Amino acid sequence: MKNEVLKKINEAVSETEIVALLEELVKRPSYPGIEGQETQVAEFIHEFFKQEGIETELIHVQDGRKNVTATLKGKGKGKKLLLTGHTDTVPPYDMEDALVLKAEGNKLIGRGSNDMKGPLACMMLAMAAIKRADIQLDGDLMFAGVVDEEEKSLGTIDLIENGVKADGAIVGEPTSLQISIAHRGLEWFEFNFIGKTVHGGKQKEGINAILKASNFIQRLEEKVIPQLDERKHAITGTSTMNYGTIKGGTQPSTVAGDCTMKIDRRWIPGEKYEDVLNEYQSIIDELASEDPQFKCEMKVLDVSVMKEGYVHEAMEIPADHPLVKTVEEASETGYGKTPEKTYFPAWTDGGLLHHYAKIPTLVLGPGDIETAHSKEEFIDRRELVPGMNIYALTAYLFCNEEPA
Repeated sequence: MKNEVLKKINEAVSETEIVALLEELVKRPSYPGIEGQETQVAEFIHEFFKQEGIETELIHVQDGRKNVTATLKGKGKGKKLLLTGHTDTVPPYDMEDALVLKAEGNKLIGRGSNDMKGPLACMMLAMAAIKRADIQLDGDLMFAGVVDEEEKSLGTIDLIENGVKADGAIVGEPTSLQISIAHRGLEWFEFNFIGKTVHGGKQKEGINAILKASNFIQRLEEKVIPQLDERKHAITGTSTMNYGTIKGGTQPSTVAGDCTMKIDRRWIPGEKYEDVLNEYQSIIDELASEDPQFKCEMKVLDVSVMKEGYVHEAMEIPADHPLVKTVEEASETGYGKTPEKTYFPAWTDGGLLHHYAKIPTLVLGPGDIETAHSKEEFIDRRELVPGMNIYALTAYLFCNEEPA
């Protein structure tokens, strides 16, 4: 039966149509600075689903920016599956003709081709193929194209606050069609060390903020970094911390009255955000108790602050979860390959769906994350039909199972 369904899917949609749809998505800019940013893309997707006879809705999120959703209603007794991805991209930066999809062999080059308008095109046409081929589903198949993932994830937060429900979700970030069953949580912290500025000739009358920052770093190296290396997750590996930037003082002959350090902190599934905060605060408190001149203020970088009540949480789905098994089966049938179960190296909206909406979520899509955001961003056309097949077959298999 699976092979019959696959045959119908491939009769309904060709590679040429996927590439043409991707071209339309890429040529509509959706990066910061564009009025309404993602709305041109959302309206195009909305019209696509309308023309396919699939129930669809545009939902205003903020400042003229809109999510777009679509639903293929099932017969009412199967599992509900959500296919979702973000419609925003990073700016073109130094990418030439970024909004023109160019073909170089199997490479389809353009801003967003890989991250993640290629996966979106595959999701859209997976739904269209099911509709065109009159493939019956017991449960609902849902699509959500969401805004703002590259910044504060306002689109997925809006979905959650509007009560999105599903038995499983697939986030279509580029994974080279491997199954990412986990990723780390993420936060960017800023530490401001406060000293006292004096002329270098009167050093003992000042308080050197750079020295205080150095003491903090040494204490982190002694107490925190070894702990991070010990915390290991079977899929994602260890928790991590990176010293990203440090800046202090004004000139060599002046005692630095301030110093600012920014770090990237990633935590494994199972760790708690509150524990991450306490980890740093305890070091600050410890140093302050030892040294009355030690003053440090910790904050989350403005660019990393999400809507109140939300943070960049980790994501994990059990390796033997029915959705994972279904995607494996769909890949074996629709791609001829058994996908690797691995982790996604970056953060995704899957962390929000998993943690706040309590939806079992995995990440899978065509494309290689290594080219995302680069001036050579591309997607391999040879992954497009398999990507669509996997999404469509997963929907057929998963939505025709009864909920537990």
